[in-house]
Amino acid sequence: MEQLQELYQQLILDHNRYPKNYYKLQSANRECEGFNPLCGDRIIVYLNVKNNIVKDISFQGSGCAISKASASIMTTLLKGKTIIETKSYFDNFRTMTTTGKHDFTNADKLKVLAGVYKFPSRVKCAMLAWHTMINSIEKSTVVVSTEK
Repeated sequence: MEQLQELYQQLILDHNRYPKNYYKLQSANRECEGFNPLCGDRIIVYLNVKNNIVKDISFQGSGCAISKASASIMTTLLKGKTIIETKSYFDNFRTMTTTGKHDFTNADKLKVLAGVYKFPSRVKCAMLAWHTMINSIEKSTVVVSTEK
């Protein structure tokens, strides 16, 4: 079990150092900003949605390793997903980060963040990109804050 935790920690650090889809998406037709005042995480999520499908997704920002890794993994999983599937991933991820339980069948990458629920102050870090993505899908211009 300890080896698995070490592997998960290494994967989080790798996504932090070399995040996937870390750029401003020029073809974005939706975007939203998020902020976590507790940790200082700031993120912008860019989406290109057509026919209720996430055609492309990217992010930019700064923050702790958990925040950045979560955003990186999120962007790799949601490309090509329908809005309904995307919202389902959000719901399952929120459950996993708050309880440790999940219902993922094709999202093993997200399991690296399953232990976050043990550290309540880090849940907001892991969820920031996800809440920001949901606001972006809903075309909200309100800055997402983890303190609201």
